Amino acid sequence: MREIDAKIITDKVAKLCIKANQRLGTDVEDAIKNSINRETNVGAKDVLEKLLENLTVARQKQMPICQDTGMVVVFFSIGQNVYVRGSIEKAINEGVRIGYEKGYLRKSVVSDPLTRKNTGDNTPAVIHYDITDDEKIRIDVVPKGFGSENMSAIKMLNPSDGRTGVIDFVVDTVKKAASNPCPPIVVGVGIGGTFEKAALLSKKALLLPVDSKNKDIYYAELEKILTNKINDLSIGAMGWGGDTTTLGVNVLTYPTHIAGLAVAVNISCHVTRHASVVI
Repeated sequence: MREIDAKIITDKVAKLCIKANQRLGTDVEDAIKNSINRETNVGAKDVLEKLLENLTVARQKQMPICQDTGMVVVFFSIGQNVYVRGSIEKAINEGVRIGYEKGYLRKSVVSDPLTRKNTGDNTPAVIHYDITDDEKIRIDVVPKGFGSENMSAIKMLNPSDGRTGVIDFVVDTVKKAASNPCPPIVVGVGIGGTFEKAALLSKKALLLPVDSKNKDIYYAELEKILTNKINDLSIGAMGWGGDTTTLGVNVLTYPTHIAGLAVAVNISCHVTRHASVVI
């Protein structure tokens, strides 16, 4: 049995909050660079170049990439042979509090969805736990801005709707979102399971490298179809039109009920932030 002090978790989460908000993953940055080379719309190309410049400035000056530093989502994977001395949940939230204070990150969380009083420290985080068969802890910190989160959607399709129904729903969701989620966007799609499982899958899909392909050829083809159809909408960078509405689409699936076909679409802006560490 491996023992870890909860203070280590706090320290790691604090650092990940700052890192994720200041440095975009190389996969997304490379996707933006590639889209600049392909873009035929002059206005959209100029916007993409400015987005790339913003990423460089944020990294060099250690400033947030975007003023909306998000609500923190944490995927916490822990081995069943690990014992944490102290409360894991308190340790995570303390890490968020410290990270957002130390990194001068905007506090955007309210304590109640209707009374709307700001908590003042961007806690609590939304935490998802997984138990693995090892002696490791993996922490993924995902600061999710709500300009894009608000454009996400879920639908319980009929099994008879099939792949065509899935494609239509995903593309229609992006079409309705238009320029609101600050495109070019990254799209996470969850298919299967139950209502809540599909939503979780769509969020997890955003953690995948934006240029990755599904290991299943059938779903890799679906990702390609969705990417092409979304880009054909010509919403473009920040709504300027052109060739780049999405930087990539990732699909995750799970077995489901004979009567079910849950589909969730989690939209992320071009600032698709996440940072991880293994302890």
